[in-house]
This record gives sequence, C-alpha cells and structure tokens, in this order.
Amino acid sequence: MGNTDSKLNFRKAVIQLTTKTQPVEATDDAFWDQFWADTATTVQDVFALVPAAEIRAVREEPSLPQAVEKLVQAAESGCPSEKEKQIVLNCSRMLTRILPYIFEDQDWRGFFWSTVPGAGRAVTDEMDDDGARPLAESLLLAMADLLFCPDFTVNSHRRGPDMQTIDSCEYIWEAGVGFAQTELLRLLLTCFSEAMYLPPSSDNTILNPWVSFFCSTENRHALPLFTSLVNVVCAYDPVGYGIPYNHLLFSDYREQLVEQAVQILIVTLEDQGPVMALSCCCYIIFLSVSLQSVGPDNLFVNYLSRIHREEDYDFVLKGLARLLVNPLMQTYLPNSTKKIQFHQELLVLFWKLCDFNKKFLFFVLKSSDVLDILVPILFYLNDARADQSRVGLMHIGVFILLLLSGERNFGVRLNKPYSVHVPMDIPVFTGTHADLLIVVFHKIITSGHQRLQPLFDCLLTIVVNVSPYLKSLSMVAANKLLHLLEAFSTNWFLFSASQNHHLVFFLLEAFNNIIQYQFDGNCNLVYAIIRKRNLFHQLANLPSDPASIQKALLRKRKSPDAITGISRTSSQETVSMEGSRPAVPAEPGTLKTSLVAIPAIDKLTEKSQVSEDGTMISVLKMEHSHASHHTLQADHTTQADHTPQADHTPQADHTPQAVHGAIVGASDTESVLSWKCKLPLQTIMRLLQVLVPQVEKICIDKGLTDESEILKFLQHGTLVGLLPANAGTAMWFRTYMWGVVYLRNVDPPIWYDTDVRLFEIQKM
Repeated sequence: MGNTDSKLNFRKAVIQLTTKTQPVEATDDAFWDQFWADTATTVQDVFALVPAAEIRAVREEPSLPQAVEKLVQAAESGCPSEKEKQIVLNCSRMLTRILPYIFEDQDWRGFFWSTVPGAGRAVTDEMDDDGARPLAESLLLAMADLLFCPDFTVNSHRRGPDMQTIDSCEYIWEAGVGFAQTELLRLLLTCFSEAMYLPPSSDNTILNPWVSFFCSTENRHALPLFTSLVNVVCAYDPVGYGIPYNHLLFSDYREQLVEQAVQILIVTLEDQGPVMALSCCCYIIFLSVSLQSVGPDNLFVNYLSRIHREEDYDFVLKGLARLLVNPLMQTYLPNSTKKIQFHQELLVLFWKLCDFNKKFLFFVLKSSDVLDILVPILFYLNDARADQSRVGLMHIGVFILLLLSGERNFGVRLNKPYSVHVPMDIPVFTGTHADLLIVVFHKIITSGHQRLQPLFDCLLTIVVNVSPYLKSLSMVAANKLLHLLEAFSTNWFLFSASQNHHLVFFLLEAFNNIIQYQFDGNCNLVYAIIRKRNLFHQLANLPSDPASIQKALLRKRKSPDAITGISRTSSQETVSMEGSRPAVPAEPGTLKTSLVAIPAIDKLTEKSQVSEDGTMISVLKMEHSHASHHTLQADHTTQADHTPQADHTPQADHTPQAVHGAIVGASDTESVLSWKCKLPLQTIMRLLQVLVPQVEKICIDKGLTDESEILKFLQHGTLVGLLPANAGTAMWFRTYMWGVVYLRNVDPPIWYDTDVRLFEIQKM
C-alpha cells in the first residue's frame, strides 16, 4: 500500500510541475523532497512516472539544480545515514531520466555549464554566486566523490573518514562493490552522452566538455577511478567457479557494473585533447606510471598510455581475452554457462589500448595470448557477416586485425596449430590459425552481405601482411585463396571498376611472399597454383583492346560453370559474388549505419619496408588523403621483391562503367594497360615454368595419380602497419561507440525517443 501511495505522490508532483497550476519555488524543500526522499521508487518507476512530453514541458523548472545540490551535499557529508544514501540513488535516477532531454535542445545544452544561484553551495561556501562552479562541474565532482564513499560505494577500512581529505587510492574498487556504483555510473554515462545530440563531424578539436572536465586535474579521483574501472573489467570472470547454470540460480550483480565500467572507459578515452605534462601521480594496486612522462590533457588517456609493467599488461590482456572468448565457450550441457553480451565494447577498449599504448601492443604481439584475441574476433566476424545491423562490428574487428597484422610477431604466431575449435559454420580443416584466418576471410567475401565489399581490400591486405611468415598453409586454405583469385580475375570484374585490379595485386603479392620466403613448407599452395595455372596465364595475356573490354562488360555471364564477379559498388546493375547476400534493411531497434561514416581504410595505414629476413627496417607515414573511397590502397613493396609493383595510390573514383550499353574509349584501354604491365606475375610464372614440366614428367615416369605423392615431391623442392586514428577514423569510432552504448542501455531506455543526431536508429 505504501509503495502505491509513494508512486501516486510522485506522479502528482510531476503533474503539478507540468500543469503549473501551483507555481513551485526553488526553496520549497518539502515539495522537491517528494522526488528523492521517498525510498520506494526504482529507476524503472522514475522512467514510467516521468513521461518524455512532460520532461520537455518542465525543463525550465529548478528540479535539476535541486538534484545536483542534493548530490553535492551528500558528497560532502559522506552519506552517513541510509536516508542520505537513498536520496543519492533517487537523485541519480531523476537526473539520468532528464539529462537526455536537456542535451537534445540546443538552447538548453549549455544550461549545466552556467551557474545557478544556490546550486552547489554546499562545497562553495567561501564563494559568492558569481564565482560558483557551473552545475556540470559540481555534479561531476560530487559523483567522483560519491564513487569512493565508504560503506556506500566502497568497503570501508575505517569509520567516518572526512570525504574532503579521503585518499581514494586506498579505496580502489575490489570484489564486493555494490549496487550504488551502477546507478552513479549510469548517470555518469548519461552526462557524457551529449555527444549523441551533435551531428557527425570530423573536427577532432571539438571535445566533449563533460568528459574533458571529468578526466582533468580538477578531478582528484581521476587516477583511482581509471584504475578501478580497468580492474573491474579485467578481473571479471562471468563463469566463476564453473557451476552449471549458476547464472540462472543467482543474479550476477557484477555484470551490470562491468558493462557500465567498460562503457565509461571507452567513452572517456574517446576525447584526447591537447598534450600537456602531468605534475603528479601515485602508485596503486596494479598501475604504476612515470613522473617524467607527458601526454594528453585527458588523464584517462594519459594513464592508459603510461602503463608499463609487464604484470599489468598480462592482467589486462588475460582479462580481455577471457571475456572475449566467453561467448564462444561450449559445454556438454546446453546454455549451462553465462554468456556476456558486451563484446563490442571490449573490442573498442582493446583498440584503444593498442592505439594509445604501443608497449602494450608489442606485449600482445609477443604473447601467445594474442591468439585468444584473434579467435573470438574471427568468430564475431564470421557470425556477423550476413547481418547488416552489425556492419560496425565487422569494421572494428577488421581494423584490429589490420593493426596486429602490421607486426612480424603476429604473422609468426599464426603458425600455431588451431586445435580449440569454436562453433563456426566453416569448412572442416586441420591446420594453423593462419588457415582459420584465411577460411573465415573467404567466407566473409563469398557469403557476406554486399555492404562489406569496401572491406575486401582490407581483408586481403591483412593476408599480404602476414604472408611472408606463413610456414605451411593447409590445402583448404590454399584452395580458398585460389578461388578468390579466380573470382577477382574474371575479365568482367577487372574491367567493371577502376580499382578492382588491386584485389588481384594483393593476392599475387601474397603468393609471391609465400613462395619467396616460405616455399619449403607450402607444398599445398604450390600444388594449388600448379593446378590453377591457367588463371595466371590468362592474367598474363589479359586483353586490353576496346573491343575485348566492351565484350567483357556486356557479357551477362550466364554460363553455369562461370565464377561470378564481385561488385565493388552498390549499383543495381552489377552482380555480387556467388552466394553473397543482399543488404536487407536493418531491423527495428538496430543502429542504421552508413558507409559514409566509415573511415577510409587507407588513412589507417603506413608504409613500411621488410628486409629479406622479414624484419621491418623503415616506416614512412602516409599523407592523409581526402579521397572519398573506403578501401585500403597500400604500397606493399619489399626490398627482396624486384618485380614491378602496382600503383596503389588512392583513387577517389569508384563509379564503374555501366554494364549495359557501355562505351569503352581510349582512356579505358590506357587504364588497363597501365596496371596490366605491373602485374607481379614474374615469380609465379617462373615457378610454373620450372615445376610444371617436372611434375608432369614424374607423373608420367612413375605413373603417379595420387595427389599425396605429388605433394610429397613438391615438399622437397613485410609490410603494412597502422597509424593512430585521425579525424576521419575518430568520427567513425565515436558514432560506432555511442551507437553500441545506446543499444546496450535499454533497461531503463535512457536515450529512447530523444532527438539523437549522431546516428540513426531504425524504428517501426
């Protein structure tokens, strides 16, 4: 009965504000206490009892300053009573509900950065109203204090410490942190979400003021907060003791805390700011940083970039790998283990770690645990390849693999046998992690949806990057690579768009690298090349006269045994890879992404040269191109390869010739001739020239027809890296990251039905 009465009184108070029949003064504490002094309202109650239309109608009422003031007072007092703790929770819920409607209105967006008489007075008694902090600063500092409030949000080591002098490094979150964190972190995430209500912009100088202040030296808890968030995420084990179905019997209160912690981390790490020197630091549980280092104004980015102990790296890497692998785990009892759902946030966090802390990246690459990152990424890529709503997941996964593939150690690690099989609908094979990578990439290209076509260059670039180190490809993987070459080298596909030939160049360069550096162990690939030798002869004799080009473009390719080409545009007149799926409209409630927002992958790359032993000897950063394409065109020249190389300069033109009624002029012929003469076929043609007669002779002399005997005979017989994200990639990550956060926070639906402008949500 009491619960019903409290909700009724709460609702009556909202109606009184909405109708304005009885004006309410800011000093009417009895009225305002109805919103946060009652113990019976949950966050779901607040969202149900305060409709969107009514929030928009009462934005000008003084409820926000009142709620902020209550949090400031609680932060100062340390919440000694249960009543004060409940007030903090209720104020947090009210602010979480109202803030998105403040952000959606441009006229109201600056409200929190103004000073309101009386607001925040509990911590600014010595200041007059003109010198008071803006509401936003008072709110953020109060939340930071409350996140280290003994006997409320952290375990207390001693009784009654002064909140203004507390050393929060002694209260870094450990096992046992409770419910209050989730409410405060949800509010903190809501405060940071102003970015959702701004249109997309590649201007990296526009920072989120909420994030900038919270991650600045003004926040005395910045370091313990950063460390607490990282610890909470990386120490989480959703399986626990492994008791079957334990997640159905007991509620896991830590899961929500971990999910919100990782979302706070990726959001705060998104704003880098200018570079400055830090004047202070301290030592905490696992994080130690250098006093002499300089870094971004954003302290979270700075702290992350300065983690340097190997035990810290090991803790972080093993924690992230454990969580990423979790959804792949199989047991004999169906659904007996807990499966986490925040793998997209984890991938963004891993990207941030590698991007901001190069020593961590090198640690990852020298550790065998890098394969525990690779396998789940390949699983997610394969699982999402036909789902248009997960195109963002496809891109972040491919970006990470491109980053890792730029280092020699990653290619070397791929030679480890792949024995822990995860549930993927791919052909059965016995081989290495390199085979797994190639088989999954082939599956993405041949049976993914059409909107993934801009990623083909990137996928093949990863293959090229690791190719000098692949010691023994399986027959399955070798045949997949040759099948891709067969599809990409059809005359129709090569002539239908000005850059389609780059895919052939990538594959040829991968073959050349394997032949030149790892010939001895790759009899399967050599045999596959010999079997498909006509492909290479056809490329060497590719017609380039206008009549042949015209004929290829007009051909409808109705032959049942013909390999269909792969369209690199969204033209309705082009034909995609056989088996690929059309990009169907996104389902309601999913993020409606656009390729316009996806960064040009060439801006993620840098040129490098590789010596004959496979070590990188120089790195030259590429100039940021303003080309409008979304594919990677990188220079893969190595010192050991003296064959003519393709010109991989980024092109802005992605418009193909019209297939029907095409008119081929002299410029088309010149274009084909310009890249045809640079096809890197010399190494493969020389191999065929030497080995084909030998294989034919031994087959005749010994009467061999068994493939294994031929392989036995043949048995005896780098490159692109990654630059830190630039303005274009930063905008893509911001859109993707906030889209994920929006969709993951549905209970309560914090931002639902507000005027989000950063991205579009598919609605009914």
